[in-house]
Amino acid sequence: MSAREGSADEERRRPGTLWTVTRIFPAHAALLDMDGTLVDSTAVVERLWLAWAASHGLDRDHVLGVIHGRQGHQSMAILLPDRPHAQNLVENRAMLAAESDDLDGVVEVPGAAAFLAALAPYPHLVVTSADDRLLRARMGASGLDVPADPVTAEQVSASKPDPEGFLLGARRLGIAPADCVVFEDSAAGIQAARAAGMRVIGVGTGSAAHSPDAVVADLTHVRIAPDGDGFAIAVD
Repeated sequence: MSAREGSADEERRRPGTLWTVTRIFPAHAALLDMDGTLVDSTAVVERLWLAWAASHGLDRDHVLGVIHGRQGHQSMAILLPDRPHAQNLVENRAMLAAESDDLDGVVEVPGAAAFLAALAPYPHLVVTSADDRLLRARMGASGLDVPADPVTAEQVSASKPDPEGFLLGARRLGIAPADCVVFEDSAAGIQAARAAGMRVIGVGTGSAAHSPDAVVADLTHVRIAPDGDGFAIAVD
């Protein structure tokens, strides 16, 4: 079954197997966000960004509603629209460095290591708003290997919710966007995947607010299996 032929709304059960599943997504590639999807970095993100917010007299809830999923300089541009963007770029570099050094509380999203191991035979990569240093720091702190050829902040001209990163990831893998399934947690990331013409599985119950195709509480609820010339992603 090809990804084009399979329906994201299909319900299927397989008695007598290890799976009792409600939805199956045929795919030829998986594109994975990092923060909130593979790695739980909520503690450090909120700690550092709320300190930044306080230094600028910004409302904490407004800041937390903006920052997730975006590159830091874009979040700063939204939160402080009247200041020169060059200043956002400078402060974002400092923020990325601080985030890379502060790994207290950074842990694996449950099931992430097993999920990555199951994906190993199939085309997949990470598409993140973090830079390469931060990606490797957080994945390492979580005990996770970084899949080959990640798409990081340095490699795109526009941050999520722009689809550039996901489209670049699909091109690198040589897979049509419609044949890719994205794993994301944030509004900006889910919007980016939609704009790229990809199906989206939301990770974390909070992702349901952003209307992905399916939602899992964490990656322990995802199974990968061969399916024709691609693979099947089963969620329960």
